[in-house]
Parts: sequence; C-alpha cells; structure tokens
Amino acid sequence: MKQPEVHLYRAADYPRMPWRNGGGTTQEVACNPGGSTAAFDWRLSIADVAQDGGFSAFTGYQRIITVLEGQGIELTVDGRAQAPLAPRQAYAFAGDAQVQCRLLNGPIRDFNLIYAPARWHARLQWVAGAGPWAFHSAASEVLVLTAGGALVVRINGAPHALPSRYDCLHAASSGGLAEYRLEAEAPLDACVIELLPRKV
Repeated sequence: MKQPEVHLYRAADYPRMPWRNGGGTTQEVACNPGGSTAAFDWRLSIADVAQDGGFSAFTGYQRIITVLEGQGIELTVDGRAQAPLAPRQAYAFAGDAQVQCRLLNGPIRDFNLIYAPARWHARLQWVAGAGPWAFHSAASEVLVLTAGGALVVRINGAPHALPSRYDCLHAASSGGLAEYRLEAEAPLDACVIELLPRKV
C-alpha cells in the first residue's frame, strides 16, 4: 500500500493578508499545489472578523464556513436571513452570493473552505469528543485541522503529529483507499476535509 505524501502546515507560519474587499484579514492555511491567493482550485483559511459587514465575492467557487472562536454570527445571503451560526456548525453557500455578516456577541475567528465545484468534490466534517476516531478515504487530498490541542493523525498506521492549535496536516494520494486515525490526549476537536477531483 503506497503511503500518501504528507505535509504539515504550522499555524505560526500562516501568512496574513487583507480581504478582497478590505474589510478584515485572513490567514491562508493551505491551497492546492501550484495555486496562489489570486488563483486556486481550493483553499483553506482562517479569518478574523471584528465588525459587521459584507463578505468578499468568489465567483465560480463554493464556500463552507465555520466559527472557530467567539459566540457566533448571523448571515444574510442574497437578502435572506439565515439561522444563527454557532461554533463548529458548518454552513455552505455560493461564492458569488451577496453575503452580509452580523456578529452575535463580539468578534469571531472563522475557518473557510473555498473550492471550485466544477473541478472538485468536497466534504467537510467536524470531529469532537473522546478519541480515537478512524475513517477510510479514497480522496486524493485529505486535510485535518486541529482546533483543540496537539493531535496525532495515523495514516495506514504511520503517525504524523500536529503539535499546536490550528496546525493542519495535508495528505495527497495518487489513488487507493487509506485509513486515517485521529488520536489526542484531550477530547478531539478537529476538522476533516476530503477533496476529490471531478472526472473531465
């Protein structure tokens, strides 16, 4: 069984950049190999939102957002108010939607997956509670973000450590089913993203 190629992205190294609309800042966690902030197929990022306001437009993309820190937000998407979004609840919307954000009780930090649905299938899920937690995936790109403390991800039995909060592991596979196992001394608090290219 061929092991996926694994890369660890450290939270301390994430570059910080302004939003497209200038209303806040974002730290880029990871994007597809060969991609950039200006042009990418998929990207993970962490944003700090200090005030109410609008979201930047990403035409041609799909977005999934989750609150990491803070009390939560309320989104209005294309003029329709959505249910309040509490921490660890994922919400998906089109990148070209007109989105207004209202903070429920002070600033928040959120986690974003932005991807091109014409080129990629995507699945995002949160894992919480006592570990370990195992799953199998044939996705070509699997990413695990730890939102709690230190975490170990075993891939086909081989351990890979995520030492700090918001570190992210990226496993790239050329195909085949792999076993992933999340282990931590504290309760698990992690986000798992699976990305699979669409067949042309």
